[in-house]
Amino acid sequence: MALSIQSNMASMSIQNQLSRSNNDLSTALERLGSGFRINSAKDDAAGLQIATRLSAQVRGQEAGIYNGNNAQSMMQTAEGAFEEMTNIAYRMKELATQGASDTNGADEWAAQSSEYTALAAELTNIMDNTSFGDGTTLLDAAGKFGTGAVEFQVGASAAETLDVDISVELGNVTTAIGNAAAFTNVAEAQTEIGNVDTIIDEIGTARAELGASMNRLDHTMTNVSNMKENTQAAASQLMDADFAAETSNMTKQQLLMNSGISVLSTANSTTQMIGSLLR
Repeated sequence: MALSIQSNMASMSIQNQLSRSNNDLSTALERLGSGFRINSAKDDAAGLQIATRLSAQVRGQEAGIYNGNNAQSMMQTAEGAFEEMTNIAYRMKELATQGASDTNGADEWAAQSSEYTALAAELTNIMDNTSFGDGTTLLDAAGKFGTGAVEFQVGASAAETLDVDISVELGNVTTAIGNAAAFTNVAEAQTEIGNVDTIIDEIGTARAELGASMNRLDHTMTNVSNMKENTQAAASQLMDADFAAETSNMTKQQLLMNSGISVLSTANSTTQMIGSLLR
């Protein structure tokens, strides 16, 4: 390379390399400081776009899991009511069966019938007043489950929903409870045996339908949780910095900067050689 006063090609080349090394060092430091490989769109425009969509999906899945937990709590509240109604119906069955015998007298029938009708009234009370959250009733005709299908959003997309419809079964339970009546003799008590059997059957049908939906929701939430985990992992692969690689790169760029500065000093001294030629 010719010696020239007008330009120092060696110095300019080293300055360019120092600028590149400084930029690479800044990038490594930024990634180590933030923990992200992509800190702006210029780092990886396509990767940022994909990671943004994945992150949005994760946020939706987290909200879906929250909704699913609330849905499970709501159905568990209804299931708890059905369990207590079943226990009450068992006692009504016992009373009606006791009453269907001529070993009873008027006083016994009166006592049995009084408890029987009181328990039937309590079944109606449970149906009318079982509520969840802000006091929204669940089991009556105007309640959450009584008016038709209840839709729960349990995933990130509009299609990921779970519908629970036990309105017909609840209507049948209400009708069966309404047929329960007082009894004063064997024939009437025998009629109530049939009525309470129907009550037990209808409660069992509604409870089974609700239980099936609860089991389905368990599997749905497990699947959503698995998808969320895998989606987070995919976003992490795109966005997160590799600390081992970035630390190694930082050390490399620091060494290049140090050696470049040293070499630049030597390159800049070449102009002094021209002065010695002119003596």
